[in-house]
Amino acid sequence: MKKALIIGGTGPSGPFLVNGLRDRGFAVTILHRGTHEIPEIGPDVEHIHTDPHFRETLDPAIAGRTFDVVIATYGRIRVIAEAFAGKTGQFIGIGGVPAYRGYFEPSANFPVGLPIPVPETAPTVQSEAEHRFSYLIASTEQAILAAHPRGTVYRYPYVYGPYQLLPREWCVIRRALDQRPFIILSEGGLSLMTHGYAGNLAHAVLLAVDRPEAAAGQIYNCGDERQFSIRQLVEIIGDEMKHKFEIISLPAAVAYPARGISLEVTPHHKLMDLHKIKQELGYSDPLPPEEALRRTARWYIEHQPERGGELEQRLQDNFDYETEDQLAAIYREAATRAQAFHREMVRTPHPYPHPKEPGLTRDHRNR
Repeated sequence: MKKALIIGGTGPSGPFLVNGLRDRGFAVTILHRGTHEIPEIGPDVEHIHTDPHFRETLDPAIAGRTFDVVIATYGRIRVIAEAFAGKTGQFIGIGGVPAYRGYFEPSANFPVGLPIPVPETAPTVQSEAEHRFSYLIASTEQAILAAHPRGTVYRYPYVYGPYQLLPREWCVIRRALDQRPFIILSEGGLSLMTHGYAGNLAHAVLLAVDRPEAAAGQIYNCGDERQFSIRQLVEIIGDEMKHKFEIISLPAAVAYPARGISLEVTPHHKLMDLHKIKQELGYSDPLPPEEALRRTARWYIEHQPERGGELEQRLQDNFDYETEDQLAAIYREAATRAQAFHREMVRTPHPYPHPKEPGLTRDHRNR
């Protein structure tokens, strides 16, 4: 029987990867620190408990072991890639879209912001001085392919679904549970940022297992085919919970309460180009994103985080409704004043001429 190892396995996409490999006939092992287990992974799956951040903890745990496939979703991926050189037939490393130049620092590009959409060929961060976190992601990709020239790298976007450490959906769900009449969004919530349902992303990764020759040596963006704006995400979650929010749009510079749902408040789009993975590996969404978002909302309603607990602190959303009410009052006052400052707009007619009879060089509007 073929053998597969997943580094991680208990995060959002982990159970889908484990069970997808089992369905493909693999004997699956997961390697993680053992700090928590989840019921979606069955008892037939072997666990190796060790820290995947260091060779001194990783090497003894995998001594004498080889695997047909290794998928690294967690830990220090470059260390893992080096540790498994010569120990696996296929290595798949999970990175992230912050590798792109301009992801965190839009002004690094001209024009400001990322290209729309962002192809895999877009520039990545090339130095720590430019942006340390992004550089570590980008340089790890090269370390993976250096250790495994026929390996595959996936650039994950924001992942939604159960077990997310930063579930932006909770920022909407809790406000609906608390019966908040409005929600503050940065720039109307109209920015687009690629998201991916955990099950859909796992499917994308497993396509490399199904088509190893096509995926060899490649880097892929991944995410849901269909994307929703932040405003649409709020509308879908509200509809699932039978709760309608008034949307209060504030400029990014002052939309403090929107940080959790937006993950940040920059108005710049972060939309990934999925053409390559669709063309080369045949990717399409197994689960429509609207249904995936509704399932995610239902899961968090059934597994509610502690109010004010660790998860809410990580989200940097303190659900400060008093501040939100004050911001809403300022917004409404400003909107009322702007509406009172009325000026007649000059009507712009259709620009093309429409003569009323043949032979005229200009129509009745002198066009």
